Amino acid sequence: MPQTSDHDSYSDAFLRRVLNSTRSIAVVGASPKWNRPSYFVMKYLLEKGYQIIPVNPGAAGGEILGQKVYASLHDIPHSFDMVDIFRNSEVAGAVTDEAIALKQEREIKTIWMQLSVRNDPAAARAEATGLQVIMNRCPKIEFGRLNNELSWGGINSRVITARRRRVRIG
Repeated sequence: MPQTSDHDSYSDAFLRRVLNSTRSIAVVGASPKWNRPSYFVMKYLLEKGYQIIPVNPGAAGGEILGQKVYASLHDIPHSFDMVDIFRNSEVAGAVTDEAIALKQEREIKTIWMQLSVRNDPAAARAEATGLQVIMNRCPKIEFGRLNNELSWGGINSRVITARRRRVRIG
């Protein structure tokens, strides 16, 4: 069942349900550059068994991580469960509208807007059609957190931050 009221907080059960029921993810804003966040999110999710469908008009017809790249959601010839948006908040509205238009035909269940991407009017439009919406989150981070994977530092601190801890001496 979609969570519709609070996009500032998602229960672990809801996120787990979404990730466990998802098999294929169209990544809008996919980059062929190895050092871009979308690239390593796609790589990680591929390694976890998800089918990844890169969407990038500038790279359409080529491949990213061995996956065929499409120019738009409309160009993907088969169904997919989730749209992961690596575009800014304003553009996320247009991507969401494209997903809404294709919802039945492509069997889309979830719109996922990446970290720092939030578009509440688009979320409301999507939820009104029965789509689940997650904003300002990363499926790679949530998958790792929910599956108790070790962090890059070798420990699971359960804290996701880029800030350095201040160390008090004396």
